[in-house]
Amino acid sequence: MAYRDLREYLAVLENKGLLCHIEAEVDKDWEISAVCRRTFRSIPERNRPALMFDRIKGHDIPLVVGILGGSREIYATALETEVGNVLEKWESGTKNPLKARLVKSAPCQEVVHRGAEVNFEMLPAPVWTVGQDPGAYHTSPFVISKDPETGIPNIGTYRVQVKGRNRAGLMINPPRNMNQHIRKNEARGQGTDVAIVFGTDPVLGLTSVTPFPYGVNEFEIAGGIRREPVDVVRCLTVDLEVPATAEIVVEGRIPFQGREPEGPFGEYGGYMGAAGTHPFIEISCITHRKKPIYQAFLSQMPPSESSCIKGIGREAVILRHLKNNLGIPVTDVYLTESGGATGMLIIAMKKQNRFQPLKAMMGAWSLHDVFGKVTIVVDDDIDIRDSFQVEWALSFRMQPAEDVHVLNNTDPLTLDPSQPWKDGKPVLPTEQVSSKVGIDATKKHAFPPLAVPPREHLEKVDAQWERYGIRALKRNAK
Repeated sequence: MAYRDLREYLAVLENKGLLCHIEAEVDKDWEISAVCRRTFRSIPERNRPALMFDRIKGHDIPLVVGILGGSREIYATALETEVGNVLEKWESGTKNPLKARLVKSAPCQEVVHRGAEVNFEMLPAPVWTVGQDPGAYHTSPFVISKDPETGIPNIGTYRVQVKGRNRAGLMINPPRNMNQHIRKNEARGQGTDVAIVFGTDPVLGLTSVTPFPYGVNEFEIAGGIRREPVDVVRCLTVDLEVPATAEIVVEGRIPFQGREPEGPFGEYGGYMGAAGTHPFIEISCITHRKKPIYQAFLSQMPPSESSCIKGIGREAVILRHLKNNLGIPVTDVYLTESGGATGMLIIAMKKQNRFQPLKAMMGAWSLHDVFGKVTIVVDDDIDIRDSFQVEWALSFRMQPAEDVHVLNNTDPLTLDPSQPWKDGKPVLPTEQVSSKVGIDATKKHAFPPLAVPPREHLEKVDAQWERYGIRALKRNAK
């Protein structure tokens, strides 16, 4: 049975030992970011917990982070499955969408703030890159808007800057679906209704950060994955519907041609994302549950929660496209965490002919502009999540003059600081042009036998490893 809400999901994480409570009081303006960074960098992914900051200086709302992408086990728990079944769960859900179910009243509207009571600063949004971000930022907002022609909603995750009690900045990269809603509304001379949601059933959060083609209804995808419709309720001041069991909902409107400076902000690639002129939101209402829980993502330099979340969801989308839509015998795909689940894509396949590796590269690149500035294709005997094996395949199954393919004049990687400058200045995002490199590291002919002990011998040694008394050396810190 699907999780009813964030609270039920947190209880499951706690019961499984995947949630760590920080009971010491922390300062959101520097301390939360530093604690999260140390946690993600110093604890191996397989052992990394989600965090709940119970006491935040100056606020009475607790904050959770890492609850969707602290690790692959946490991610799988969010989908109510095992790590090995994540892609299958995504495939099943996206093939069997369920329409959202409208309800008349909802927990997310237990407490209502309108007019002078609206205070966006009541939420404990951290300062993530101290000394460089202009202030507090929301990193896990699930932003809802809809197409003014079809009425189909879109849920996306974008950085949201706190600009005051009733004002927010919104950075949306040009290819994102919400931009089409804004453009269509402004072609009609009108603004765009927006709802910013914090703390939902975990599946909604995972669909929010996963790119789908324009016109796909993320509520329905989430319903398919949950195998139960998402309950939604109408907003109080804007013409939108939001998850009924959300912790916090912020309602507002982007005015017609409403743009102003926003940023900079520490982004997923590990560098500061540039400031720019972006939409702003005039907030009309804030609703929330009694004793709400605020959710954030750790982004910035990998490893991060955002890279884990985006990677797994995007892998499912790419795998489905290459296998089902294009009929390529792909067995696995991996967007590396070091590449921010964007810059480097590795594809494994059971190759049937010499054309398929290039076809797989082109298929992934054509699916979405963010996938695989560097794309590597290997045989299915390579564990693509083991960097040693991938590097071995690159070293001994690839010839640079024959197997490296460069594609020019492609869409740029979002927020990529390696973009070349023009006349000594950065190029505007709308004018950026990039390229991609694909490397075919599959075997092209018969290879000699592998120079390793027989598998049965290795398995026998593994089974009696304690017998040998071998231990890793313990080094004293210098």
